[in-house]
Amino acid sequence: MTNVLEMRKANTTVVRNGELSLFAPFFSCRDLGSVDMERCVVLPGFCDVHVHFREPGFSYKETMESGSLAAAHGGYTHVCTMPNLNPVPDSAAHLREQLDRIAAGACIAVYPYGAITVGQKGEELSAMADMAPDVIAFSDDGRGVQSEEMMREAMLLAKSLGKMIVAHCEVNDLLHGGYIHDGVYAKTHGHKGICSESEYAQIARDLRLAEEIGCAYHVCHISAKESVALIREAKARGVDVTCETAPHYLVMDENDLQEDGRFKMNPPLRSKEDREALIEGILDGTIDMIATDHAPHSAEEKSRGLAGSAFGIVGLETAFPLLYTKLVKTGVITLEKLTELMALNPRRRFGIPLENDFSVWDLEASAKVDPETFLSLGRATPLTGMELFGENLLTVYHGEIVYKK
Repeated sequence: MTNVLEMRKANTTVVRNGELSLFAPFFSCRDLGSVDMERCVVLPGFCDVHVHFREPGFSYKETMESGSLAAAHGGYTHVCTMPNLNPVPDSAAHLREQLDRIAAGACIAVYPYGAITVGQKGEELSAMADMAPDVIAFSDDGRGVQSEEMMREAMLLAKSLGKMIVAHCEVNDLLHGGYIHDGVYAKTHGHKGICSESEYAQIARDLRLAEEIGCAYHVCHISAKESVALIREAKARGVDVTCETAPHYLVMDENDLQEDGRFKMNPPLRSKEDREALIEGILDGTIDMIATDHAPHSAEEKSRGLAGSAFGIVGLETAFPLLYTKLVKTGVITLEKLTELMALNPRRRFGIPLENDFSVWDLEASAKVDPETFLSLGRATPLTGMELFGENLLTVYHGEIVYKK
């Protein structure tokens, strides 16, 4: 890693501390020299509150090193890692295994979640108090907490600890073995569908509990129009709730599905109407941030078609180019708004600092998505072959270069 020595004023856009200003087309960096970046923008390091780096337990899918390098490639300097690991971080001792991996392998800031329940089984609360000093929040991501009483106890304890509950919302009894959206594509191609109610019914329950208890609550990867409406209404009532969606839900829907495991994620790509509702939620502030839900798997695990493949796609290395191309260049949102969604709002909600952390993007450069160029061990993406604008030239974390072209 190389220290950034100098930034000289000129006429390139940069966003710093939430404010746009004019800054630095030249970075004089040791081993890099002076790079002419007159057509580039300098953006604050992105912050992703929902990634899976798979260590400990599943290093054949991703390692702390490969995951953090992929994040740096995508312009991220801070990420929060989900707890579906082995061992599950449900005690201080189990969490220590992940913290050791972070210290040894991460090139950016990695904040772990603690599990809400022991083994993420939903039967007994984890050792939340013991883990609280070392976790960003508590989540059972990958599974919804099925018991209302268990979620109530978790929210009460999290509130007393000054921590947030971050929820993957899914009612198991409504899944019925589904694996893509219960819509037109599923019906016409003979697939088992996942209904939207499996998501929004649990969101409705949790919002009621969060309002009753006064717990800070964040909803993971919303995908359904009903979820947007419920969260919008809860915010209007003063519930302490925020939410995220993922890039793929904003730019794709069930009409884009193909008979390939790289189109399988949970929640699934839903209808055009759901996608449009998510865009509206971005525009009116109901949706606070965009998180990738970066979920790498082995090639074999993603080779079994829609029915048999593992849920999850990678996204850290394509998120900004995808959203810049499909939302900013088309005039749906501004670059400033995208920066808020990817860098500033996540930090505000989760209390994550922004110091000397930024990335440098050539917005005129374009390329077709080629998973073989990814630094992540995961290769499954529905974007393969899509031409996207925006190339990251440089990512700096705490004044040190952690990625350069």
